[in-house]
Amino acid sequence: MTKLPKGKAAIAGAIGSAAIAAALLYANKRRDKKNKPKQPGPIPSGENPETD
Repeated sequence: MTKLPKGKAAIAGAIGSAAIAAALLYANKRRDKKNKPKQPGPIPSGENPETD
């Protein structure tokens, strides 16, 4: 069996992997928000919109 890393190397590895995971989650959240359809603005003529 291999030995587990100890000390500063283990801490640095844990912090690095957590930072990468956080960056990926943030990027995905921004991309999903960007791709959402936006609601149209108000009707400029002041008339009620026609609905079925």
